[in-house]
Amino acid sequence: MSEPALPLIDLHRHLEGSLRLQTILDLAEQHNLPLPRDQETLRPLVQITVSQPDLMAFIQKMERGVSVLADLDACARVAYECVADAASEGLAYLELRFSPLFMASSHQLALEGVVEAVVAGTRRGERDFQMRVNLIGILSRTYGMEGTLRELKALLTQRSQLVALDLAGDEITWPAGLFVEHFKRGRDAGWHITIHAGEAAGAESGWQAITLLGAERLGHAVHAAGDAALLDELAARRIGIESSLTSNVQTSTVADYQRHPLRMFLERGLLPTINTDDPATSGITYAHELTVAAPAAGLSAAQIRQAQANAIEIAFLSKAEKTALLQPFAE
Repeated sequence: MSEPALPLIDLHRHLEGSLRLQTILDLAEQHNLPLPRDQETLRPLVQITVSQPDLMAFIQKMERGVSVLADLDACARVAYECVADAASEGLAYLELRFSPLFMASSHQLALEGVVEAVVAGTRRGERDFQMRVNLIGILSRTYGMEGTLRELKALLTQRSQLVALDLAGDEITWPAGLFVEHFKRGRDAGWHITIHAGEAAGAESGWQAITLLGAERLGHAVHAAGDAALLDELAARRIGIESSLTSNVQTSTVADYQRHPLRMFLERGLLPTINTDDPATSGITYAHELTVAAPAAGLSAAQIRQAQANAIEIAFLSKAEKTALLQPFAE
């Protein structure tokens, strides 16, 4: 007898990297912004068509996309559409993360308003498309200590609407150790902690994330592969890894799918998962990661299934919520 199917779960998806091309066009026209007025001219400006030299070059594509967020209605709209798109991909559960300051910066929007708008758009999408979404707030370290403190204060105004706090952005210039107090406040608020670590920086970034910030999961963690002691620590503490295959190739974090450490993580008994990161920016879907990227990275069907099972284990859900998520697939 074949094993029952597992729910499709994406634990690492950025709202800012999920904007539809047509929505960018619509908002650019609505607000008379200096962007092309047709999709094919716009596409190479906001979507990866060739691999980028590094993470920050990748982020510049996202910056052009979010430059159309000229008011809070636009923020609510893109959150709603992100849930709609996730539902259309067949996802049963999504953890959607966003940086209030990254979304607000182009038009100096009020950070508290951005957070409220994202929450409202997401919850409306949940109701309309009958899927579960949990929100993760990002502190974008690229904006430094003061900027991230402003983000934290804004996120705390919707404390009960978020499940976790993340640290993203320029990992090399702004190491995790600078944000110890920020994440203490996040833990005190009752949030889970997930940290971008080992994507642009080395294994030391992963160590800082788990020892200084209390990370329960690591985003990407590609460069943890070279530190056996760190891998052992991740395994011993059951710390999850949010892998994003295509994104890591496009940011030149790895040279190609074949050299991605996801398969090795699975073989060592760690808890890696398969995620999209920034599907619109990358020009992918969740199905692409399962059916194209994962096999290209050397994963067998059993290993892909294990990564999906890992996602259930490390999701920021209660035991009862996980049981409910699995129930339709057990029948």
